[in-house]
Amino acid sequence: MRSAEKTDPLYPPIEPYEHGLLDVGDGARVYWEACGDAHGKPALFVHGGPGWGSLPVRRRCFDPDRYRAVLFDQRGCGRSTPHASDPSTDLRSNTTDHLIADMERLREHLGIERWLLYGGSWGSTLMLAYALRHPARVSEIVITGVTTCRRAEIDWLYRDVGRLLPEQWEAFRAGVPEADRDGDLVAAYARLMEDPDPLVRERAADAGAPGRTRSRPTNPTGRRGLSRVGPSPTGWPSSASARTTSPMAPGCPTVSCCAPHRAWPASPAC
Repeated sequence: MRSAEKTDPLYPPIEPYEHGLLDVGDGARVYWEACGDAHGKPALFVHGGPGWGSLPVRRRCFDPDRYRAVLFDQRGCGRSTPHASDPSTDLRSNTTDHLIADMERLREHLGIERWLLYGGSWGSTLMLAYALRHPARVSEIVITGVTTCRRAEIDWLYRDVGRLLPEQWEAFRAGVPEADRDGDLVAAYARLMEDPDPLVRERAADAGAPGRTRSRPTNPTGRRGLSRVGPSPTGWPSSASARTTSPMAPGCPTVSCCAPHRAWPASPAC
């Protein structure tokens, strides 16, 4: 009996035909690239995280003969500057509103009338927020790994799931000061990740993502920054494993699912 042939579900590797750094204000520049057919159907890949980037493999999600595929690194991560892993980077200008505005500015910069949005996880939250703000600019939405970042989802990820992973939960809980362990753990980790002492931040990152493999990405500042890479062997969700965060704007009914920040709103809509 012949074994079934393995097939690659993705399109062949491809290089961008153009790329750049777009000035989006506040001293930030967003990396973008385009590949495929320059005259094809426009599509934007919106990565997850917050804190990931537009990995080259994502170019292969689009038929290069049909799509003008655009990928970008959200503020503060990937090849965008300044990098959020640098403690001197002010995250007050890295909110959902800022990211939506960046996407719209990129669309205008590329001269695209409407585009398909594709992505998942945190990317699904950002895509939906963008579509609500600019419905006339979205032709279709394709979502994988739906995440809406409602408060109920955050509570499940960082508290209720402890019923299924008690050991990992206790390790996660033990990573914050004792006085904070019965309170808002996400807010407690956010405070630690904003501490001026780099050792405090490093310990919080380690405790927030036990067992997770990390890399030290190169960024324009030359500083080392934590970044989450690959699945966690423990199965525990990433928390403050990186300072590469996209905190929500005040009043927004969603919160950052992977990298908490002190700007977590207290909106009734949550």
